[in-house]
Amino acid sequence: MSLPVLQNRTFDNAQAARQSASADVILVQDADTGLVYNQAFDPDKLVYDSNYQNEQAHSAVFRQHLDSVERILARHFTDKRLIEVGCGKGYFLEMLSQLGYAITGVDPAYEGDNPAVIKDAFSPALGVSGDAVILRHVLEHIPDPVAFLHEIARANGGGQIYIEVPCLDWILEHRAWFDLFYEHVNYFRLEDLRRLFGTVLESGHLFNGQFLYVVADLTSLCQTPAKPWTPVQMPVGFDGSLKRAVEIIKAEPEQGVAVWGGSSKGVIFSLFLQRLDIEVDYLVDINPLKQGRYLPLSGVRVSSPEEAMSQWPVGTHLFVMNSNYLDEIKAMTGGQCVYHVVDDAGFLSHNAAASHG
Repeated sequence: MSLPVLQNRTFDNAQAARQSASADVILVQDADTGLVYNQAFDPDKLVYDSNYQNEQAHSAVFRQHLDSVERILARHFTDKRLIEVGCGKGYFLEMLSQLGYAITGVDPAYEGDNPAVIKDAFSPALGVSGDAVILRHVLEHIPDPVAFLHEIARANGGGQIYIEVPCLDWILEHRAWFDLFYEHVNYFRLEDLRRLFGTVLESGHLFNGQFLYVVADLTSLCQTPAKPWTPVQMPVGFDGSLKRAVEIIKAEPEQGVAVWGGSSKGVIFSLFLQRLDIEVDYLVDINPLKQGRYLPLSGVRVSSPEEAMSQWPVGTHLFVMNSNYLDEIKAMTGGQCVYHVVDDAGFLSHNAAASHG
């Protein structure tokens, strides 16, 4: 399954995007640890730079999620010195700082000028430590996640840690095949995260089940995940939403085809539609740093909501890549489209404006 090496990297033109690097994803479950990972992963293929854009905080819905995360941190990390490993563009770090948290960030893709952020990959050689570590959507990118956590524990001298990652069980239950990315070498279940530590202070699901989290004691980190572990079962019809989308589009070829979400999910979904000879007329994203740029392999151009809405006909088939944003998207588009919720197991469709019938 050839996928973009960096699905959140955008390009200046369609030709460069189509010629961008690709690689395979072959998921296996480790017989000793029970952890699920991409057997074909090569970390040397990944180079993060300023063209990598995955900031989701432009959405009010996602900002509400970050508020939920902060409430968890407040239960455990109040008045503690924090290190955010993989702080990205720094939105969450700035949010915590404004709320009074003492926090230092580490990320090679950081572009701002906050002196509290170290623009580098995490390493014990950086000499940074705190009372607690925040690790949001990082561990799924690390080839040896257990060794990486031990490295953090040694560098930090213990303390506590908050970890947040995508939920593999949610991906399987919702047949979200478009949530499998080359960048994500690891895929976790809640039991997998809990088995990494002897002492888990809190754990659960966030973002309507799409994410997992644990708050744990770093000093209780296991050398290998505890046993027993549960085998992963792939569901029947895992890619059924792709076939259903093609059926919908071919049944009304005169209607436009739009995808809302120019990040990971929409990148993969639109690429596979293209491979089935379905062209995406409009790929919409609210992140202004993505707009007017082109997505890897497919070369699809990203439009702003305003640009797309000024062009598409009423009744356009709009494929919503994340059900969490459906109400927000419908409000922004004024009900102009037929909305297809791709990550709903039943592939729900919502009617457009009455003029479409």
